[in-house]
Amino acid sequence: MRDLAASLARWTARGWRRRLRTRTSPPGPEVVLDGRRLLAFCTNDYLGLAGHPALVRALCEGAQRYGTGSSAAHLLGGHTEAHARLEAALAEFVGFPRARLFATGYAANLALVSMLAERGEPVYHDRLNHASLLDGTALARARVVRYAHADADDLARRLDANPAHAPLVVTDGVFSMDGDLAPLPALARVVREHGGALLVDDAHGLGVLGPQGRGSLAQAGVGPGEVQALVGTLGKAFGTAGAFVAGDETLVDGLVHFGRPWIYSTAPPPALAHATLQALALVRAGEEARRRLFERVHQFRRGARELGLPLAPSETPIQPLLVGDAQRAQALSAALLEAGIWVPAIRPPTVPEGTARLRITLSAAHTREQVDRLLEALARAWAAHPAPEEA
Repeated sequence: MRDLAASLARWTARGWRRRLRTRTSPPGPEVVLDGRRLLAFCTNDYLGLAGHPALVRALCEGAQRYGTGSSAAHLLGGHTEAHARLEAALAEFVGFPRARLFATGYAANLALVSMLAERGEPVYHDRLNHASLLDGTALARARVVRYAHADADDLARRLDANPAHAPLVVTDGVFSMDGDLAPLPALARVVREHGGALLVDDAHGLGVLGPQGRGSLAQAGVGPGEVQALVGTLGKAFGTAGAFVAGDETLVDGLVHFGRPWIYSTAPPPALAHATLQALALVRAGEEARRRLFERVHQFRRGARELGLPLAPSETPIQPLLVGDAQRAQALSAALLEAGIWVPAIRPPTVPEGTARLRITLSAAHTREQVDRLLEALARAWAAHPAPEEA
């Protein structure tokens, strides 16, 4: 049995200890956190929909029609017309034949990967894949093989070394801690040449990238025929909660029989599915919101470049400011909090040793003035907490 007290003490000494803060306001660019009003640059509400009045009304309408909970797992009476309508709409939106709803993106990845991976066989992962994809592989008791980040050539070399195996390759579409994009056309080509299957988790691309916000695949020009399954989450750009797996008829039916996290979980509230149908309509019509979002992204990157701040090479709303040392990342986050800005430090083990960072995320709801305020606060904090070689 793990000695939790000793483990927590070690994490504290390394600057890894986490703190849970409590928000008492609706989501938005400004929030009330632990009793303080703060400017927030840390959520995934990319289109500013999480507090949208139309979604609030739709959720209330859904609760009046269906109640507050589903009352059971999908197979035991928890599956409603609201779930079925949303699944059909999401499948059409991303261009796949079918889709299956999940309560969380984590559960969706766990179910999908554990269903397709075979015990003892390799599953090929981008080195920076989300933890849920790795945990799905662990649930299947399969073997994780990591290829170099966003490197299709390295994947090809690893697949060539195991020619007898029809490979299962798994990648994020947009990497959650670095904000960069997977090379989807190259990955799809390599996987096709090796007779394998490609799974894409598009948690941070859906709603943000591509025509109508259809995601990373649409932006990259990769069709559903080149990808066996797509995972999308609804608690980020869509502003609600939950997730889905999209694929062909056989794959989606397979989840009903072999996707343990789906089979043995209570279905998401049907009121939430009802509200997410409204969110999908807003996402489809959200070109103006996406334009504002990327204006803020480009404004922030220009300002950071002028200040000499070491940003990761990301053109998405996820903008990591690379710090390196976990203690310094915490100090910078604390300085921003003192200035009324909420940007938590991201430290190991969430990211590799030596790559602690401030994970700054931007929203269409942020104003130009708010981004300027962030840049000014970052400049002061960076000067007040220099790296050891700069001191």
